[in-house]
Amino acid sequence: MSKGKEHLKLVTQKLNNKIAEMSAVIRDVQKDIKSMNDYYWENYTEMDQYGYEDFDNQRALLTQVNANEENRLKLYRLKKMKESPFFGSVEFVYEGDTQSETFYIGIGNFSEQAGGRPLIYDWRAPISSLFYDYDKGFASYEAPGGVMEGEILSKWQYKIRSGKMVYEFESDVKIDDDILKQELGKSGDVQLKNIVRTIQREQNAIIRNTKDKVMVIQGAAGSGKTSVALHRIAYLLYHDRERLKSSNILILSPNSVFSDYISHVLPELGEEHIQEMSFDLFAYRELKEMVSDCEDRYHYIEQRMKHMDAESERRYHWKQSQEFVGAVESFLVLLEDDIMNFKRFEYRGFVKTAEGLIELFYFKFSEHPLLARMEAVMEYVLDEYETLCRRPLLEEELLSIREWFLNMYETMDVYKIYNWILEENGFPTLPDVEKEERVLAYEDVYPLLYLKQRLCEMKKRRDIRHLVIDEMQDYSYLQYVILQNMFTCNMTILGDRAQTVDNVPRDVFSFLPKVFGKQIREIEMHRSYRNTLEIAEYASALSHVTAVEYLERHGKPVVEQKFAKQKEALKEVLQQVHLGQDGFETAAILTMTEDGAKTAYKYVKEQRRDVHYIDRDSSAFRKGITITTYYLAKGLEFDQVFILGGDKENPFYSQYRYISATRALHELYVYDISK
Repeated sequence: MSKGKEHLKLVTQKLNNKIAEMSAVIRDVQKDIKSMNDYYWENYTEMDQYGYEDFDNQRALLTQVNANEENRLKLYRLKKMKESPFFGSVEFVYEGDTQSETFYIGIGNFSEQAGGRPLIYDWRAPISSLFYDYDKGFASYEAPGGVMEGEILSKWQYKIRSGKMVYEFESDVKIDDDILKQELGKSGDVQLKNIVRTIQREQNAIIRNTKDKVMVIQGAAGSGKTSVALHRIAYLLYHDRERLKSSNILILSPNSVFSDYISHVLPELGEEHIQEMSFDLFAYRELKEMVSDCEDRYHYIEQRMKHMDAESERRYHWKQSQEFVGAVESFLVLLEDDIMNFKRFEYRGFVKTAEGLIELFYFKFSEHPLLARMEAVMEYVLDEYETLCRRPLLEEELLSIREWFLNMYETMDVYKIYNWILEENGFPTLPDVEKEERVLAYEDVYPLLYLKQRLCEMKKRRDIRHLVIDEMQDYSYLQYVILQNMFTCNMTILGDRAQTVDNVPRDVFSFLPKVFGKQIREIEMHRSYRNTLEIAEYASALSHVTAVEYLERHGKPVVEQKFAKQKEALKEVLQQVHLGQDGFETAAILTMTEDGAKTAYKYVKEQRRDVHYIDRDSSAFRKGITITTYYLAKGLEFDQVFILGGDKENPFYSQYRYISATRALHELYVYDISK
């Protein structure tokens, strides 16, 4: 039995003992809580008139309830740890010693007794830097007593699932990607080890980069860019743990399933909660005070696939462009004069001339956004009034005076001001209706948000200290300008130009330096290894992607078949899905449109119980069969993928096929359907 398996057996036994012990404690405390409750209700009428006994009883009860909640949390963590107790180990010999020690690294500390030597070290513990920061050879770490130096003799990595060892392997460097780990776990081939070591060293340079403020990673499909970005988060959380907490990180992802999906990818994060949201959801929250609803990107994609004329497309691209930003800035210069109607202010003998207000508005408070500026002017004038008149203003007075000052604006409705910009630039305006009837088309969501950002006081998200933007190629120039205005923090931006959900790929490298300036670092990842060679070459032919190096990880040839009807294709899918075999846990049926996905789901759910439908509101990623559209599958990967039909005449067709194909890790089936 290997050393890793022996340690797993020992740790599992100790964890079982601890789980049984903690369960017994919870039962005993629960009995105490019940007894205290019974005593209270039987005797509360006889407790002393001042309530001291009543207070003491309630406090004692609350203490026990809180203690049991803490015990339940500990029990939950122990059970979670038992599923996968550790994922790495370091054999280390201290300087001056002859006997080596092995330290096992996991999602939390675990020792048999409080204060005892840990059987597992938390990945954030100082000693874990031996695993994260050093390859085989000399190493050191910070201990309470000072710097400890020595030599790493070996490093091992493990995959443990449901308490069972799936694979283990020795490597000089820490391997982060699960696919690479699997390959090394199955094969001891020297050439493979060298290739993987080279890939990992390149990835480590990205993961361990703490100097660059904005890191942009352009990676070919299957290059492991998402895995690298996530491990970079883990590394930063470890190294900057005094300043950076998981709550200080925000991931802008293509859908709400992504954060649940990545929790399966990155065991180091354990229970760390990282905020995740789509940019569309954020935009809606910022705009809901002026509109009743907003379309999201998925509405736009579905509409474009069904019908999009040349004029609509021209209008959409202009509204997302650098030209639009320029047009807004030019408009705002003139708006400062056009939107204002200055009047003399007089209140109880106190006078401020229109000229005095103009002076304050255009000079003293010019740094304030236009629609927030009059508030600043008003507060200055009222401070002056209260100082001279030596009386504070009542709340009712303040409300009426505030209304008087704000009425000097022609309008404060950003929606109406946006219409002025559209009209000035020769585009159709939005319907002139009340807020309750305003439904914003996707093409107008970010232009309106940008205008609000420029006109109103919007707080920067200083609580966010690291921003991760996934699928960067799907963000427009305008969206990046908005993000740059909102966040002052470090960023990791990643994506693949070939996976743009549009009829043409978008290369954001061409304009990101204009937005972020010199603080940007651009990196290209050309090695692809997550898909089998057969799948990678098939996908490459669809996109005409060049200059990509493929790892020779072979699998089943891509299967292409034609069917007369969707139902026939789905019957074949159910014949070919073999979850539970070959280590496969996930399969996906991907369609071009939402209607196609709904129809497929309706049929398959009648045949199988392990089927899940992902739509734009889904938030959980589950094992089994997933049915969704290609654009909602972005960022996700599956052991088997079945591409179902699609309109070859549609301008999105090639992107649909390419993105769907690159979701497959091991097996790909392409089923054409006549109707």
